Amino acid sequence: MTGVPASAAGGSSSAQGAAGAPGASGAPGGAKPVRGGKLGAAAVNQASLWNIANILTMVRLVLVPGFVVLMLADGGYDPAWRAWAWAAFAVAMITDIFDGHLARTYNLVTDFGKIADPIADKAIMGAALICLSYLGDLPWWVTGVILGRELGITLMRFLVIRYGVIPASRGGKMKTLAQGTAVGMYVLALTGPLATLRFWVMAVAVVLTVVTGLDYVRQAIVLRRRGIAERRAAAEEAER
Repeated sequence: MTGVPASAAGGSSSAQGAAGAPGASGAPGGAKPVRGGKLGAAAVNQASLWNIANILTMVRLVLVPGFVVLMLADGGYDPAWRAWAWAAFAVAMITDIFDGHLARTYNLVTDFGKIADPIADKAIMGAALICLSYLGDLPWWVTGVILGRELGITLMRFLVIRYGVIPASRGGKMKTLAQGTAVGMYVLALTGPLATLRFWVMAVAVVLTVVTGLDYVRQAIVLRRRGIAERRAAAEEAER
């Protein structure tokens, strides 16, 4: 999708149709392009960038450095600052849910959103995990497993995109929910039973991270093999 609203796209098509027909000027085969047409198209594309879904994505990107400052304020162990950091993290997670839904529901998908949305997702999660490990609240290997999986799967998606798109699975959505819940609990300065509970929530998140990552690898291999087979079959058919 280009991100241009349907109304704008329809208007452009009708304008082109009108230009293609003989007009009052009598120009056969179509009229000359209207002066400033390129500027008008650029204005439409620029306006489409500032939709609510993209604005929420930008807010999430801006929250990343703010979250890091709040998380590490006063040595990183002040419960009040950690509560503010959790609030920033929670807002980022909520906007992650809404911006994608709004983009798909109201046809607000843009090239900027396709690139910025996954970057914002991984930036806030990566910042939280790295801060937690830096403060000694979370083992570095947990951070390495989660970030390694996220970056690896993202790279793999780009590598196999020529053969098709790997859809988000239900397990992947459960993984995202578990990660967000677990990291949010670690950001808060919890003690007692809640501190024990967050350990098990993080354990579930790590298991889902690994299992869903392996499943995506399997899907990528199947998708690649199928794509190669289809291309080979098409080439053989063309040679006949």
